[in-house]
Amino acid sequence: MSNAQFDQHIRDHINSFVEQLSALVRKAAVEAVRTALTGDAPAAASVRRGPGRPRKNAAAPAAAPAKKAGKRKRAKVSPAALAAAGAKVMEYLTKRPGQSLEQIGKGLNTPTANLKLPIKALLGGKKLKTTGQRRGTKYSVK
Repeated sequence: MSNAQFDQHIRDHINSFVEQLSALVRKAAVEAVRTALTGDAPAAASVRRGPGRPRKNAAAPAAAPAKKAGKRKRAKVSPAALAAAGAKVMEYLTKRPGQSLEQIGKGLNTPTANLKLPIKALLGGKKLKTTGQRRGTKYSVK
């Protein structure tokens, strides 16, 4: 076999390979377009899905609609409970001025979330004064 015949034989094999590859690419493109337009997935593709929301199964029964996760309504604090908590805070701070909200909560054995409103009311009534900012805020009686 001469060099010219050998080169021609290689070119023929390359052209055959390119034609087969082009046919496979066309077939895959047509399948992708068909799937996108009809929503039908081939059996092999539906076996394993990646992360994300699962497909809706037509055979599965419809579940009850989920409740919306919105803001919860807070319970109203009665004026009597607010005044009682404010009195406890005032009594605690007259004995120990310059305490932070966390320290007041530990001293009164009360969650700090339950002390925010009474302290805000006492600050609005100008019965307490503050020093510092944010987490460094210290409260004392005027």
